[in-house]
Amino acid sequence: MAFNTRKTDYFPYLLLIPATVVTLIVVAWPLVETIRLSFTDASLRPVENYVGFANYEKMFSRRFPEVIARTFYWMALSVIFKIVVGTLGAVLLNAAIPGKTLMRVLVMPPWIIPIPIGVFIWGWMYNGQFGMISGIGQSIGLLEGPFEFLAFKSSAFFSTIVTDVWIGTPLVTVYLLAAMQAISPDLHEAAWVDGASRFYRFRRITLPLIMPAIATMSLLSAIWTFNSFDIIWILTEGGPRNATTTMIIDTYKTAISRFKYGEGAARAVMIVIFLSLFSTFYFLMISRLSKKDKEV
Repeated sequence: MAFNTRKTDYFPYLLLIPATVVTLIVVAWPLVETIRLSFTDASLRPVENYVGFANYEKMFSRRFPEVIARTFYWMALSVIFKIVVGTLGAVLLNAAIPGKTLMRVLVMPPWIIPIPIGVFIWGWMYNGQFGMISGIGQSIGLLEGPFEFLAFKSSAFFSTIVTDVWIGTPLVTVYLLAAMQAISPDLHEAAWVDGASRFYRFRRITLPLIMPAIATMSLLSAIWTFNSFDIIWILTEGGPRNATTTMIIDTYKTAISRFKYGEGAARAVMIVIFLSLFSTFYFLMISRLSKKDKEV
């Protein structure tokens, strides 16, 4: 007896309708509206005028290229430190040491607690008058007096990086730890029997096998760090003298603080372009790694 299954062919598409509608409302429409605003002189005035590419020309004729370079520099340093510290932390947590279960639990609070709370704590620590870092520096003779870390361009820039690394490293550590635990113990045992040192086993066995995880986490961390707003804004609001102003901070200042919605939208479009390139590269890399795994 033959059954007519044609009626069920559309069922998967019907299930996708709610998600598609939500995506169009939450993502597609704001993106299209942002692109439209980027070609206008929208502000607090009720009338918007089409200005073509004037906002983009104005954006690149001023200090925005410097902001782009600073954003990539801030992102690169932060991601590098996260990966290096996270890898070292994963190695230690994966080693046969006493109390490693407790250490795995204690490594998570920087990532678990709300970001504003963690950033406020670091802000107090950076304070020159009652901050712990300045106090320790004076007590051991590194500082002659109170030092305001967030009041100077270089120290403020690197202070925001330290805070971002502190918040983001636990996730990297746990992710790489999971990758290390997926490695067969037989490989390390065979190398140990052959007389290979601990460092040699890490360099020739562990590191190559977790390299896909490192690459994946590096790209994801780069996307999150590039789009980070709350850490810099709470600590410095982009100061002093724009030393910590990244693309996302500059966009917020332009669109929200100065009410130049058209110029802010143009900056937002540039952020979307950069993030789209990161995401495309990420998916291409994941696809390539998946093909290699299937070949193996």
